[in-house]
Amino acid sequence: MPSFEESIKKLESIVDQLEKGDLSLEESLKLFEEGVGLSTACKQELDAAEGKVEMLIKQRDGSLKPAPFLTEERP
Repeated sequence: MPSFEESIKKLESIVDQLEKGDLSLEESLKLFEEGVGLSTACKQELDAAEGKVEMLIKQRDGSLKPAPFLTEERP
């Protein structure tokens, strides 16, 4: 399995190729499918990393307490 960085580079390459518009429909669909797979794998890896990230919340007494990292998208 490629690393996250390798997957992103490959995904960028696929996007560049598709944007040029000089591929056949069959080649475009093949690259699109590969890109969707890479995108899904990258999202899963990012979601897993986000779950590991914690930030410190400063308490009223001045001490720091770890808390889960929350984005605006999550309740």
